[in-house]
Amino acid sequence: MTRSKTLVNTEELGRAIRRRRDELGLSLRDVADKTSVSASTLSRIENGTGKPDADNIARLTVWLDMPMERILSGKAAGAEEASAVIYFPHESTPEIVEAHLRADQNLTPETAAALSELFRVAYTQFSRSPSDKARKRR
Repeated sequence: MTRSKTLVNTEELGRAIRRRRDELGLSLRDVADKTSVSASTLSRIENGTGKPDADNIARLTVWLDMPMERILSGKAAGAEEASAVIYFPHESTPEIVEAHLRADQNLTPETAAALSELFRVAYTQFSRSPSDKARKRR
């Protein structure tokens, strides 16, 4: 009997949790208090050693404001078929670009991460706030 691989992309979930924690300046305990997912479970997910159950996946994707489909592959890991990138329209542009870069089969995970960080920095540098745009129109 062959063992099936997980259909949950825990690496994606772990990266998203760590990024959001860093952005908000939160500790694992802070996130645990907000999500009802234990700090030890959060740590294992961030480090790629944890396999969250369905309830924890749901709690975390709600806290992240991330479509659950982003971390559910729908196929065994390692399958070659390209998959669509799913996102909510209210997600930030850097998060959407990062999801597309990670889905690009022509990029290694390391290259996708580097390009994503480069885009995030450039976007922050060159994007304007709504008040800047209003001033420019006048």
